[in-house]
Amino acid sequence: MNSINVENTKNVDECYQQAEQRAAHYFQTLYDQVIKRTYIPTLTNDFQMWKQNHVRHPLLSLWGARKNKPNTKDYSNYIRWMNVTGKLDSYLHRSISYIYMRDLGKSLQSPDTQNRIRHVVDSLKDHLTGSNQGNKSELISMAGLYRWAQKEGIESTFIWLMDKLKTVSSHIPEGMDAEHAQRKLIKIIAGVLMHVIEEMDNSVSPIERREKLAEAIRLGYSYGLTYPFIDDLLDANVLSTEEKQQYTDLIRTTLITGFVPKLGSWSGDNLKLIQFIHAELREAYKYIKAYQHSETLNTFFEQSYVFFQSQEVDRKKDLSNPSYTNEDLYIPVILKSSSSRLIVRSVISASEDGGFDNRAFFYGIYNQLADDFADMFDDMKEGAVTPYTYYLKYHGLRPDLINPFELYWAVISHLIHNVYDSDLLTCEVILDRAINGLKRFKARIGMEKYSEVMKLFASADSEFNHVIQTMVRRADDVDFFDKLLRDHIITNIRNQRKEQDEFIDTVKTVRNQINNILTISKKENSSQINESIVDAANYSLAGDGKRLRPIMTWVMGVNEYGLNQTAIVPLLRSLEYMHTASLIFDDLPSQDNASLRRGRATLHQQYNIATAELTGLFLTQKAIEEQASLDQFDSKTVLKLIQYSTQVTEVMCKGQAMDLCSKGKPLTLDQLNTMCFYKTGIAFEASLIMPAILAQVNDLEMKALKQFAYHAGIAFQIKDDLLDVEGDITLLGKSVGIDANNNSSTFVSLLGQEGARKEMWEHYCLAIEALHEVPRKTAFLKHLLDYIVNRDH
Repeated sequence: MNSINVENTKNVDECYQQAEQRAAHYFQTLYDQVIKRTYIPTLTNDFQMWKQNHVRHPLLSLWGARKNKPNTKDYSNYIRWMNVTGKLDSYLHRSISYIYMRDLGKSLQSPDTQNRIRHVVDSLKDHLTGSNQGNKSELISMAGLYRWAQKEGIESTFIWLMDKLKTVSSHIPEGMDAEHAQRKLIKIIAGVLMHVIEEMDNSVSPIERREKLAEAIRLGYSYGLTYPFIDDLLDANVLSTEEKQQYTDLIRTTLITGFVPKLGSWSGDNLKLIQFIHAELREAYKYIKAYQHSETLNTFFEQSYVFFQSQEVDRKKDLSNPSYTNEDLYIPVILKSSSSRLIVRSVISASEDGGFDNRAFFYGIYNQLADDFADMFDDMKEGAVTPYTYYLKYHGLRPDLINPFELYWAVISHLIHNVYDSDLLTCEVILDRAINGLKRFKARIGMEKYSEVMKLFASADSEFNHVIQTMVRRADDVDFFDKLLRDHIITNIRNQRKEQDEFIDTVKTVRNQINNILTISKKENSSQINESIVDAANYSLAGDGKRLRPIMTWVMGVNEYGLNQTAIVPLLRSLEYMHTASLIFDDLPSQDNASLRRGRATLHQQYNIATAELTGLFLTQKAIEEQASLDQFDSKTVLKLIQYSTQVTEVMCKGQAMDLCSKGKPLTLDQLNTMCFYKTGIAFEASLIMPAILAQVNDLEMKALKQFAYHAGIAFQIKDDLLDVEGDITLLGKSVGIDANNNSSTFVSLLGQEGARKEMWEHYCLAIEALHEVPRKTAFLKHLLDYIVNRDH
């Protein structure tokens, strides 16, 4: 580890002491308000004015309740209801105003800020209710986000970020929440993006805007990494005590010296994890440091150190220690909550803004106290020391302890009247948020538990308590879009996790079932010579195939079309027979000349070329035989299916012929798409269309399924082309570099690796958009598509 310069240590310590002094002064101001209760008459008066817009006569409230207000968990219907009832404009305005205050540190008194808020509200309303609804790709979906990235010209950065998030998630150890880590990381990236966008004006050229947005995403990721890999990791029980100390020393050395030290020897069981984290954080740190302007570099280091050190002070607290003073509890909270906001602007190397710095410093504890209040019971279970958990445990033994709920209201009063100069809109938004927070807390824990909590944390002033609880019971129109969106995202994430687990279970279960039905039986009394072709076919079928095509058929046929799973067994066999035959032909020396397939020697290597050719032909005929044995379906329907199947085989042959004829010849993108669909996409189409034929679905649904299969198939092929260049042979189970050796035209050879990735994501989006036209549950197909673009084999 690099030695720490004593002078540098002295400088950062002095910086931290100065920050502590400022925080102590702020705390004393709040403490005086709590002790003297000066905040009570001020806020009581604020609420008297505020309630005119939010508390209606009880009879009117009862009448309003009958207007079929949907539950906020029903995201789309709730937005629709808000629009129909005329509430959407004010709802979005207070929501965006709050974000400008909280995340961007803006004053709502500024006419320029108001103009920007109005512009964002209009754009957001149009997205939620207007012409954008014609495009069913949601903004918060992968497809929606990629479409936004395309619009801004930063697709490559988006793809880079998706790869990074996938890597981070795969390295989150047990004992930490991978989903929470990703969610927090994305939130930080969004926050940095908002700051960068806010810094830009109309004079910024499209090229400069594109560069700034791409930089913002990388900066946001680089800064956001500190949450899962520093804050969360040190809070978790993953590292040993010795490892935590060693890791903390490494971080402190970095912040003091400005350079990431070498990892050196590591004492503990988590060497591989730390090696990954060290490499990733070093890369992130270098990126942020290189981006800094010389005049902001010191500010960045100072704020980073204050942030880290205040977290360390808080982290070392022990709930079993009954001796912490009020200053011990609150000063680190003020420091870490304010510095986490201040550091965002220094990360983007923004010019100094005294107004922002002042507002961010005083604002941080407001949000932190609100979050700690909402999480107090979870924090109590984990033994975390927060003002609320400490008061819960020791309020009966320590009369000197400040009630954190009272301090929370003192903070609100101070913000409204001392920081934001008694601005009416600011007062409106902050009180909206405070009452909304209590309403949500009450709904979450239930009336009985809520009453107990309020009894414990109630102010000594009964009239003020009555005012607060009256507002909680009767106030309306205090909810916020960011909370609705957060709940919607969390619900989606949980649903997607459930769907993903179901997808994995279904694939595993159905794959096993399919594996058990594929073996071709030998006829009795036949010689080994006569049946050698069967052995060769079974050798190919027994490879470690993904069985994606028959799995798709089973899921759509059984789960969505209600077909009898026993009745469609011949169809499942036929699809895998046909696919395996195509692979045998594809691997031949006259075509791709591959030596590995599904982790084993290709058929012509294991036997000989002639046997491989005959086996491929044998399996195509077995596929037709299986289709002809679909005896539980109408004969005309089966005949239609067989006719379609033969057309698919014809198209596949044309695709392979195109591939062979194109070797050494450059193809256009249209030609490559056509060849790719013929070779790969048509097989995906068959897997969906053949069960649809048996179920006799309508032409419109058939058309949507074909569109999905077309784009999914091309996305699959592009990923294959990328894996042929970048893949790991041990994971792929087949040789890499075959396309280059054969001088074949691929998406990579035509577009380059970056261009191929963009093309893959374009087809991903088009496939997702096609699914919106399928009147069935399509979660399985969506997760199949996610698997296609994210797979490593």
